[in-house]
Amino acid sequence: MTAALRGVVTPLVTPLTDTGELDEDALGRVVDEQLGAGARAVFVGGSTGEVALQPDAVRRRVVEVAVAAAAGRAPVIAGAMDTGTLRVVGHAVAAVEAGAAAVVAAPPFYIAPGVAEVVRHYELIAAAVEVPVVAYDIPAATHSPLPLPALARLAQQGTIAAFKDSSGDLAGFRRALAALRGTGVTALTGSEVFADVAVQLGASGIVPGLGNVDPNGYPAILRAVEAGDPAAAAAEQERLIALFAIIDVADRSRIGFTAGALGAFKAAMWLRGVLDSPRTFAPLSPLTDAEIDRIREILIRAGLTVVR
Repeated sequence: MTAALRGVVTPLVTPLTDTGELDEDALGRVVDEQLGAGARAVFVGGSTGEVALQPDAVRRRVVEVAVAAAAGRAPVIAGAMDTGTLRVVGHAVAAVEAGAAAVVAAPPFYIAPGVAEVVRHYELIAAAVEVPVVAYDIPAATHSPLPLPALARLAQQGTIAAFKDSSGDLAGFRRALAALRGTGVTALTGSEVFADVAVQLGASGIVPGLGNVDPNGYPAILRAVEAGDPAAAAAEQERLIALFAIIDVADRSRIGFTAGALGAFKAAMWLRGVLDSPRTFAPLSPLTDAEIDRIREILIRAGLTVVR
């Protein structure tokens, strides 16, 4: 299983119908497209999947649908995100029961935990499930960074199998790579914009939300790096950085960052014909028609085909 915590592991959006129900058919299409493009695994229930806004029953059903769609071709990894350890353990157990091959958890948040408390958090998760545990650092969302001493201890004692860094801090990622060296714990970057550099520094894989919009781009970066062609990797990274501009299209005086970014991902996938609706979970506001028109233009400039 740990071999799947390498390469491109796409954090999937969670498709909804126009009336707000989980769109199981669309989720199956997303899984098929990602695996067809070269993703080594898919990650449901992450930040890109709007996990913080999902009812528990939807969280579980998303795992079940993704596992059925993957049909043994690749593992499904599931997020177990919540404020406290007991709630996270509950989500992790439910995800494994639904077929998840690994679980991803951020540190506890709201409580501002110390290093020992973060370590204990992951120890209790690992004790509750018989699948690999991935430690997830996304301080922009949790406001509770994963402390480097805690990461080092968890890696040294074998509590975690992998580390996903979505801090956006390249220097911090380098320090994390040094702390993980020799432990067997893999490091994954969640950055859309310096994925090429992160892989060249030693990241074992990429977990890019933008991969939902362009499934082929990040596998191309990995292939270029593995072929010893950093120039080709950089060129593809630059194309994807230009595509990533879709997250800044929405008027931030009208809607928040998350609504603008995740709404842009879903709007782009709707324009490409992968989703039947660009709807996001409440309370996120939708993009306007004019904003979607601008996203269409960006997709076309990036070489993507749109059908709407």
